[in-house]
Amino acid sequence: MSAAFMGNVVEKDIHKSSLIATICFTLGMLGTGFFIYYGGAHPHSLVSLIGIYVSYGFIMGIGLGTGYLSPVKTLMLWFEDKKGLATGLAVAGFGAAKAIASPIMQGLLDGLGRTGIYKMFLILAAVYFVMMFVGHLLLKKPDGWHEPQKKEKGQRMLDVIKTKPLTNYIGIWLMFYINITCGLALISQEKMIVKCIGLAGVVGIISTISAIFNAGGRLGFSAWADHMKDRNTVYKMIFVLSIAFTAAVILTGGIKNGQGNILLTILVLGLIFVVNAGYGGGFSNVPTLLSDHYGMGNISAIHGLTLSAWAFAGLTGNQMATWIVNTFGKQVDMEHVLSDGTVETISVNPTGYQYVLFATVALYIIALIICLVMVRPTEKALAAKAARKKA
Repeated sequence: MSAAFMGNVVEKDIHKSSLIATICFTLGMLGTGFFIYYGGAHPHSLVSLIGIYVSYGFIMGIGLGTGYLSPVKTLMLWFEDKKGLATGLAVAGFGAAKAIASPIMQGLLDGLGRTGIYKMFLILAAVYFVMMFVGHLLLKKPDGWHEPQKKEKGQRMLDVIKTKPLTNYIGIWLMFYINITCGLALISQEKMIVKCIGLAGVVGIISTISAIFNAGGRLGFSAWADHMKDRNTVYKMIFVLSIAFTAAVILTGGIKNGQGNILLTILVLGLIFVVNAGYGGGFSNVPTLLSDHYGMGNISAIHGLTLSAWAFAGLTGNQMATWIVNTFGKQVDMEHVLSDGTVETISVNPTGYQYVLFATVALYIIALIICLVMVRPTEKALAAKAARKKA
């Protein structure tokens, strides 16, 4: 939500916004480390819990949201002909960073011992401050770039949005929200689904591959869109692919029947990888789609407002999937052999995971309808269509 509220700050002064991001993100980490330490010294302390919420949730959240927005417009200005590739690199980095940071954090926790959690946050705060501050110093707009005329620059964000029918922006917001909701619903159950199809021993490997698809979708779909007349085509592709794979797994009962069946196993894994790629691609394509519709004058503010869909999806995707799994079907025990030869029993709900797919395929269909009906073609797409007719 900080992206939604800080978009205007990013628009007016990229250096101020990147400095705010650096300070808030690292201060939030320092505060989190301190309050974890305080909670260890004062068990059952409400002060510690509130302090963690404020530091980790609120202050770090401001740093995260503002830091997410700060490079995007700048990159689009540097690479005007390859805006999708530029923003795709930034957003892919945002996702791929997990692959770098997670093992480092785990290594710190293992090395620092019992009190490692608060020390880890303090160490990371120092490291992130150095990296983000260097980024803040290096960030600049290209030489020769001139800000929009005063009249255009002074326009309110709502006035810019209203240059197109309001339903156009609502459609973009809704299809972005639905794509993230469906992605989170499946990703939150991903490890259990992999265990259902008999691949419990390689859950970590599958998670890494799905993360690669997620980052690859962020870069690939947005870069591909640079060569399209209308970037909205990317969302049509994402929704059609997601519907096709989800429907195939539903019709074959892939999650329930996948164990021991190579074709169904491949189909379920295909669904996981396609949804991850579409989830990432939906993220990276938003700023460039918005710039095609509403121009570059207020793109940071409009992009920030649109990222509120991400916040709401975070409150609905996981929770929807968890409620379905807890309400439908029943837990069954499955055995699988560990790498050391021992047998482990795990509890899964294949029917519940299948029911999650019923919800997501319905939402994907709604998103596709919105994409086709509410989001209008850009001027570039209309001009290309008119040129084809004339030819």
